[in-house]
Amino acid sequence: MTLLRWILGLPFLLLIGVYKYLISPFTPPSCRHTPTCSAYASEAVREWGPLQGGWMAVRRIGRCHPWGSHGWDPVPKKSSKSEK
Repeated sequence: MTLLRWILGLPFLLLIGVYKYLISPFTPPSCRHTPTCSAYASEAVREWGPLQGGWMAVRRIGRCHPWGSHGWDPVPKKSSKSEK
């Protein structure tokens, strides 16, 4: 993660951390995916940056409902082609 990407992603990562450590422990476990949506969001922002990673996290959270998908759903890794 480049310095600029890290700086821009820091607010997103802080919000995810606040949810993960201050809000999530007081809600019943209901995650349908592995990794959890908050872990997915953190990894997506680190891997893809705040805009694209944030959008991936929003899409993932949108799939997390009783009629949505479930199971193993990892963050896609960047290929060497997409990094250029």
